[in-house]
Amino acid sequence: MKIPSSAWIILLVCVAAGGALAQEQRVASPAGRSATQVGGTYDERAGYVGGQWIEITYGRPIRRGRELFGPDDYREFLNDGAPLWRAGANRTTQLITEAPLTFGGQTIQPGTYTVFIDLATDPWTFVVSNWAAQQEYDFENKEALFGAYYYTPDKDVVRTPMRQETSPYTHDQLSWQFLDVSANGGRLALFWEDVIASVAFTVGD
Repeated sequence: MKIPSSAWIILLVCVAAGGALAQEQRVASPAGRSATQVGGTYDERAGYVGGQWIEITYGRPIRRGRELFGPDDYREFLNDGAPLWRAGANRTTQLITEAPLTFGGQTIQPGTYTVFIDLATDPWTFVVSNWAAQQEYDFENKEALFGAYYYTPDKDVVRTPMRQETSPYTHDQLSWQFLDVSANGGRLALFWEDVIASVAFTVGD
């Protein structure tokens, strides 16, 4: 049976479109999201009720065989021309909380904040800021940041040292996670390569 030439054309167009779509869906640093709930109670019928969400969104770069934290110039590499590290990739890392949170004695109210890490300090410094975050890069927008480019410290609301530990495993893809969470608080931790950098938080009323 001979297949009409028009059918071949349609088939080739579909294959090409499918390949292009697959390529578009593959992002070098996929979006990441980690969340927890605090302050609620568990009911056997209703489930977890009354809790408040804490969430962090970020880009998830993959190590791809690179030595990240060993070289002398790793700070310059990760900052990529910005004053601080965006603590992820692409867009600015954001912390969204429904509860007041206290980091190192500094309290933030419910809302959306941007998050950075100052790698120039020893130990690193966890930074929470009132800078807004751009969803798409717009060089004319001076009221919001993309990544950490053009960051200034005047809008910081938290600056506190991080605990740095060595993981027994190598984490290929950057990840933010909530650790040791209780009704009263927990730790917010970044994992990448063999580094764990975390900061404790408590939950307010």
